[in-house]
Amino acid sequence: MSVQVHLDRLLADRGMTLTELSERVGVTVVNLSILKNGRARAIRFSTLVALCEALGCQPGDLLTVVPQRAE
Repeated sequence: MSVQVHLDRLLADRGMTLTELSERVGVTVVNLSILKNGRARAIRFSTLVALCEALGCQPGDLLTVVPQRAE
């Protein structure tokens, strides 16, 4: 299984930039970019809560678990 991050879609839906989100949640643009591009290995609950508050969403709107395909 893998976790997909929908940060880019949520930002676009809200007309918000990564820089603006960074300022609102107190996380660097670099770290948000890593999360947005699916390269993050972990996320703190406090960061997840801050992102959800800033984006007006629930964790399930931001993250989904996708089963891996059998090869």
